Amino acid sequence: MLKKDLKNVINLDPQPAAKFVKAASQFHAAICLEKGGHRVNGKSMMGLMELANHSGEVITLSVEGEDALKAMETLSHLLEDE
Repeated sequence: MLKKDLKNVINLDPQPAAKFVKAASQFHAAICLEKGGHRVNGKSMMGLMELANHSGEVITLSVEGEDALKAMETLSHLLEDE
């Protein structure tokens, strides 16, 4: 399992959350986001909205599976560099 703490630069409002879910869904790896002990499925729009992450907050991205490295690279880029 790969884990990375990220200082998110975007709000996970509906539009950026949908973009993240669409990207995450392209991978076979299990993808989770965590903030303050609350963990959600990174491929779930409802999960991301439930997380209610705002710009500047630190979240943990976890990926596990056959394409985990590529998923980590792609998704961390989405969260940090938008």
